Amino acid sequence: MMRQSRLLIVAAATLSLTACFGGKKVPPTLLTLTSSAPAPANMVRSAAPGEALTIDVPVISKELNTTRVPALLGPTAVAYIKDIQWVESPDKLFQDLLQETALRTTKRVVLDPRQSALDPGLTLSGTLSRFGYDTQAGAVVVRYDGALSTLGGNRVETRRFEASVPADGTAATVGPALNAAANQVATDVAKWIGG
Repeated sequence: MMRQSRLLIVAAATLSLTACFGGKKVPPTLLTLTSSAPAPANMVRSAAPGEALTIDVPVISKELNTTRVPALLGPTAVAYIKDIQWVESPDKLFQDLLQETALRTTKRVVLDPRQSALDPGLTLSGTLSRFGYDTQAGAVVVRYDGALSTLGGNRVETRRFEASVPADGTAATVGPALNAAANQVATDVAKWIGG
């Protein structure tokens, strides 16, 4: 009886995971992004009006609006790498990485857009236009066009950030390479923000 209950629980969990991925077979592992910046032991921060930092979810292109990892085959062709998927869409994962990296490497109070009613301060928005494997370059490429604006839009700055890390196009190399490239971009963005 106990064994049957365990089998039912495992079957239900598998069905729920399959439902999350649109009925498709779930890959053996799912990817996420993790910050490589060292985490401070304790963080107590305060910000004067206009000094906090709010980081928006970046805008992404249609080929990135999925949990699958794209492989650019040329200027007009996109395929997806087999046996590799994100735990959620790359725009949200990259926003989380930007927030965590800014929190760890700056002294700013970092807010999620859902908290921005408190005092949005500086707002970082942008476009994540590349986030996948480039077959011609033999590397993953992460490209983020950031826009940093003050409260009320009195001043706006824009800047492009890009990083590439070699990979061979397989699930084993693309995931770690994307995490490394995304961390390089997030670190550069945090330095740009300053504070």
